[in-house]
Amino acid sequence: MSDLSFGQLSRFAHISLLDYEYNAAPGEPPDPLCLVVEDFRSGEQKRFWRDELRAMRRPPFPTGPNAVAISFYAPAELSCMLADGLPLPDCVIDLFAEHRVATNGERLPLGNGLLGALAYRGLPHIESSAKEVLREKIMSQTVWPPEDRAEILNYCASDVAALRALFTAMLPTLDLPRALMRGRYTKAVAHMERNGTPIDISVQNSFSEHWHLARRELVKTIDTDFGVYDGLHFRRGRFSEWLRVNRIPWPRTEHGTLKLDDDTFKEQSAIWPALKPLRELRQALTSMHVPGLPVGKDGRNRTLLSPFASKTGRNQPSAKRFVFGLPAWQRGVVRPPEGWALGYIDWSSQEIAVAAGLSGDAGLIQAYEGGDPYLAFGKDAGVAPPSATRVSHPEIRNICKTVMLGLNYGLGVERMAHQAGISPALAAELIQRHRMTYSRYWQWSDGVVTRALLTNEMNSVFGWHRKIGPFDRPTSLMNFPMQANSAEMMRVAAIAAIEADIIVCAPVHDAFLIAAPIDEIEAAVRQMREIMSQAGYYVTGGVRVRTEAKIVRYPDRYMDERGADMWNRVVRLIDRPDAVYGLSSVA
Repeated sequence: MSDLSFGQLSRFAHISLLDYEYNAAPGEPPDPLCLVVEDFRSGEQKRFWRDELRAMRRPPFPTGPNAVAISFYAPAELSCMLADGLPLPDCVIDLFAEHRVATNGERLPLGNGLLGALAYRGLPHIESSAKEVLREKIMSQTVWPPEDRAEILNYCASDVAALRALFTAMLPTLDLPRALMRGRYTKAVAHMERNGTPIDISVQNSFSEHWHLARRELVKTIDTDFGVYDGLHFRRGRFSEWLRVNRIPWPRTEHGTLKLDDDTFKEQSAIWPALKPLRELRQALTSMHVPGLPVGKDGRNRTLLSPFASKTGRNQPSAKRFVFGLPAWQRGVVRPPEGWALGYIDWSSQEIAVAAGLSGDAGLIQAYEGGDPYLAFGKDAGVAPPSATRVSHPEIRNICKTVMLGLNYGLGVERMAHQAGISPALAAELIQRHRMTYSRYWQWSDGVVTRALLTNEMNSVFGWHRKIGPFDRPTSLMNFPMQANSAEMMRVAAIAAIEADIIVCAPVHDAFLIAAPIDEIEAAVRQMREIMSQAGYYVTGGVRVRTEAKIVRYPDRYMDERGADMWNRVVRLIDRPDAVYGLSSVA
């Protein structure tokens, strides 16, 4: 780099490019194999094999506030450093995150990996097939003769060379302050991935051993009320007849057949609660992944959290490999170790708080800060009396909740009516009343969509960027501010929590699972709630976003209440009465 004309880097005395190669058994922290580090200014390169890495007490490159570490998908490198017991760099730039920011919304022929990022910018890169062969060798071997060591180190060095070229190409348009903030989040991700979520291995093994028998008994038990299964096979014709007899309307495809996807079952179950056991049974039979959940020898579920992978910037871990990606009832395998407790803390009506804060709509802010924005809308719109509570008017509250959340997604009258279980005329009336009651919010929302269509881009408050293409519908853009800024809120809270030494096991969409010794859990939960509230305040521009918390103390287990009935059915079928779920304490 000639004279460092890219002045934004002048604050750093040291710029290090780094790449690790490592093994990673399912559910285990990474096992670093080698590291190549290169000084960006001088080009000096250092190579280290695993025995040298294990002997280190500090990183072999500068890590203080006047230094920055550059990598591609930084959580991998940072996780390797944690595995070797090394302190993490103060400043990190993750070129994967910055590539996602720069290209989010575009169709990339070669994807978002390092090869795709290089190809997008016309930079040379190793063939993907050759890369796969070398990765397979790294993952499969345990003994490394000298010639293999040299090959792997050269391969690692080639990634560093690619990293140098990519960083040079991306640097002129890099938003350094926000890149450093996103890099700071990757450090939190590395810690969360290392912490993992504690799993009841005994029950998990029982699922694995007996599931093939239990599922048949499960069908017999639940299908008694429906009669739609033939063995383990769901029969569309029988289900159609059941719907006719019970006079339940059902959405159909453009070809006239019943829609049988899980989203349709979810919507219909909300309207017709009798369908809930059938939906859970279908989920259990088609997405039972507890036996294959990656769990380490220490009983922790670990998998890549995949930060910045979605269009909104949210994490996107594999649904099959992440315990909180499983159907609600299967999450009962989460259980604190002896002497420990878990805290599950989530934001209350997070999307409504974001919409209220960013729009500056005083009425919507007041509705949120009053404690129940859905019932407040009902009162403001004149469909619920001033004295209404969630106990006295639960149906009206649920209808108003469906309307408020659905409008964030741009749902039209027919779809809104279907989801809320009301007539199209009433849905249209409620939509109009929402527009009248919260007119400032609608001016803001309409303005956001209009600007997006005119400028072909959208941004969150901290710079998460999305390009708008010709196939993006205006209604699909309405929810981006809520989702993208909720993701920013998650990142701010995760950074603060990890830096406060809270043990964060997992981020869960709009919540966190934390762990602490039993006698420390209440203090940890209070601290986490304050951190999350402050994060909400910063992102919304002044709304203190409320949180709710549940504490699970050993020997209790975590349970999503929506899945408790199904969980108890299954554990009884696999003959594990010790795993039957009971209510946990609430903070």
